[in-house]
Amino acid sequence: MSAQPELRVFVTRRIPQEGLELLQRAAVCTVSLWDSDEPVPRAELLKGVEGAHGLLCLLSDQIDAEVLDAAGPNLKVISTMSVGFDHLAIDEIKKRGIRVGYTPDVLTDATAELTVALLLATARRLPEGIQEVKSGGWSSWKPLWLCGYGLSGSTVGVIGLGRIGLAISRRLKPFGVKRLLYSGRQPKPQAQEVDGEYVPLDSLLCESDFVVVSCALSPETQGLCDKAFFSKMKKTAVFINTSRGAVVNQEDLYEALTAGQIAAAGLDVTTPEPLPTDHPLLTLKNCVVLPHIGSATYSTRGIMAQLTANNLLAGLTGEAMPSELKL
Repeated sequence: MSAQPELRVFVTRRIPQEGLELLQRAAVCTVSLWDSDEPVPRAELLKGVEGAHGLLCLLSDQIDAEVLDAAGPNLKVISTMSVGFDHLAIDEIKKRGIRVGYTPDVLTDATAELTVALLLATARRLPEGIQEVKSGGWSSWKPLWLCGYGLSGSTVGVIGLGRIGLAISRRLKPFGVKRLLYSGRQPKPQAQEVDGEYVPLDSLLCESDFVVVSCALSPETQGLCDKAFFSKMKKTAVFINTSRGAVVNQEDLYEALTAGQIAAAGLDVTTPEPLPTDHPLLTLKNCVVLPHIGSATYSTRGIMAQLTANNLLAGLTGEAMPSELKL
């Protein structure tokens, strides 16, 4: 009779089968799973991680010093099924010599597609139109009824021309966008592919008909989109955020939308998540809010789960991870 594997991993949520089966078939570890589509309660997380050698978590799990203490010295690797890692206490993790895996690149196309869909839905007022059909508001044709803003001949400003920002730009150009501006820490050589113009943020805000935020969350970008930011935008401009909720000051966004400072906003990310149903932004017709579904295609989520599992297994065995976050 063979010896039981000594390494134990805790998985904080029911993930796609592509990833779960990899873990369950692996001879190197035994798997403890919080078998639910809902987030693991804090008490169950602290209990489940106790003595674990590996932790597979999601963006909604706060992995802080308390969780790391509960896990104890066995913990070798944390693998998050996300490209973002602001839910991880990176300084604490680094201090303890724990390796971290994440899932960049694989969700680029899905997130870019969703960003374009959200931009079009917001600019062309699709949710309003659907509601009018359902509520009986659709009567005779009216010249200015439900008019919105088109991409043809427009100027689009992208804040953060990384992998996702570039993928969004590639998809927007065929709509007849006249100018594509971008801002960030430095010019990007790959911007040539989309005829991107590197400009200061203030210029981007003043000149753009559509402002798309696709930057990472950092101390520099936290709260970037505030009252001063929105005041520099055109009154006819549409604001789109599919990066991180904390990049936006939501109170200032609400003021900008209600005061007519900007025309409309589309958000796939908020603070907090989920956004409370009584939040002021949800009362506005010119604000479209989605439930953080940027990567929500069956194929993308399956690939994410596989990569997360492979990162975890590599971390357990001391091998090179497919996608390791360099701390």
